[in-house]
Amino acid sequence: MHQLYLECRQMRQMKFVRFCKQHREDVWAVVDVSVDALLQGIRGNASVSCRRLPSGFIVKDMPNGYSKVTWIEHTEYDENIVHHLYRPLLRSEMILGAQKWLTNLQRQCELFSVIMSSIASGEDHSALHPCGKKSIVKLAQRMTRSFCTGVCATVHKWEVVQNCDNTKLMMRKSIGNSGEPSGVILSATTTVWMPISPLQLLEFLQDEKTRCHWDVLSQDGPMQQMLQVSKGQGLGNDISLLRTNIPASNGNPNGMLILQETCTDASGSLIVHAAVETAAMTVAMNGGDSSNVAVLPSGFAIVPDCIPDSGTPGSLLTLGFQILVSNLPAAQLTMESVDTVKSLIERTIQGIKSGIQCD
Repeated sequence: MHQLYLECRQMRQMKFVRFCKQHREDVWAVVDVSVDALLQGIRGNASVSCRRLPSGFIVKDMPNGYSKVTWIEHTEYDENIVHHLYRPLLRSEMILGAQKWLTNLQRQCELFSVIMSSIASGEDHSALHPCGKKSIVKLAQRMTRSFCTGVCATVHKWEVVQNCDNTKLMMRKSIGNSGEPSGVILSATTTVWMPISPLQLLEFLQDEKTRCHWDVLSQDGPMQQMLQVSKGQGLGNDISLLRTNIPASNGNPNGMLILQETCTDASGSLIVHAAVETAAMTVAMNGGDSSNVAVLPSGFAIVPDCIPDSGTPGSLLTLGFQILVSNLPAAQLTMESVDTVKSLIERTIQGIKSGIQCD
């Protein structure tokens, strides 16, 4: 389940214990509580910036085949270390409240239902083989996880290159990691405020016709949607495969494809995309193993600004790029590469502002 990933929000590591119990034949309970204060108290330091007080959920089996889930969330955090941009959002309970966890759970259940019903019936209105759909979904989920860990630096050994001008640059070396290219990877993230609602911003970024404003891969013409896999009810929850109009080359004779996943709910949206090889995607679409398809995703996180009494809706847009600056893991990061990525972020932001006419 994906929380919202905001570049200016510091990571909070938390240790917790979980207790699971079946209360009766049709009722289960799962409860978590963080133990950081206890462990640090043993070491003589009981100061923690965030802790989860007893929280969890109760699942009741319903006679109609559904499950009734009751979620209770109780989180405590030190607001003084939260960036001022995100304090209204955190106070709104949209990203730490019980409703967020329930929404994520519902979204994952809908996706699981879509996959299983397609496999069981052998029918797929997107003209994609049922096993191919499952393979594409697994690839898209891996792509989104890779994006989130790149923005938050929760996996791999990242080295901070720069952290100024509201932009954070980090680098790492990828050697023999299955599912991603080898070499030196540069991650760049920044967050900006946009004077439109999250839904309007999502629709703009999803539209292939307006993509040319911010995506350099659309400069040769609008992308063409090859297929779309719905992940459940509601708009903005799907997986798309797009074909660019970039001319074929010796290194890419079949042209370039873009895999994109969109996740959205009342608390915000996530749009993640990555270039993929045509041959590898053909294998995945036919139901083959997609675990070795190399992806290096970039994308956006959109959340409401939640500014009280502002009168007009606004959004916080986090941009995250992961760029392979060298395919040699031993190569050194150059200032030219840093400047190129920073320029890419600036052009993308200006393109979005121009597209939504808020220069």
